[in-house]
Amino acid sequence: MKGHLHPISTAISRINAIFNKLGFELAEGPLIESEHYNFDALNVPRDHPARDMQDTFWIKGKDEAVLRTHTSPVQVRYMENHKPPIRIIVPGRAFRNEATDATHEAAFYQVEGLYIDENVSLSHLKGVLEHFFSEFYGREITLRFRPGYFPFVEPGVEVDMLLKRKDGTESWVEVMGAGMVHPNVLRAGGIDPDKYTGFAFGGGIERLIMIGTQVDDVRLFHDGDLRFVHQF
Repeated sequence: MKGHLHPISTAISRINAIFNKLGFELAEGPLIESEHYNFDALNVPRDHPARDMQDTFWIKGKDEAVLRTHTSPVQVRYMENHKPPIRIIVPGRAFRNEATDATHEAAFYQVEGLYIDENVSLSHLKGVLEHFFSEFYGREITLRFRPGYFPFVEPGVEVDMLLKRKDGTESWVEVMGAGMVHPNVLRAGGIDPDKYTGFAFGGGIERLIMIGTQVDDVRLFHDGDLRFVHQF
């Protein structure tokens, strides 16, 4: 029997190819992170609920170590070792200590993006994301930004995509979170926020696939059933 890639692997390859043409490099980081990189350097307050046990897998026997709850720690690690301009894409696994259902998994895949240079603005973010989604789904995509809160960006936005169905109906679907990199995060990465600005964005890869297919349960991507995988 001829083998083939898992749909998540295929999606990651497509994401990398699209952003590579825009000058973004692929960056990676450890799955087990320190509290510093996973929270502190990303401007997440000490009393933020994301640090609690219901959201975070803490590693016993390792001081202040966690299974990373997002791919954002890679941003800070990369900034510490590179000077602007910075353009990176970070696909990878993340972990949340939460109950699983059709739209939530304890282990899932995210894609993170970071662009830092002089005079970067939200308009650059919107242009990059509209290009990405149009390429990823193979048709022109309309996006909108809504105000949103994330500790590591200011201002922060929720990114919605206009979903057009075959029956002619339309609706807005949330696809990821984004915003301008918070000055505290730039400082944590050793970058002068008075000289440089940047944007960051992140979203679930399984969700991106689900929007473009008939899949309605995120757990199908991880239960190992080859009948599901062979459909792709």
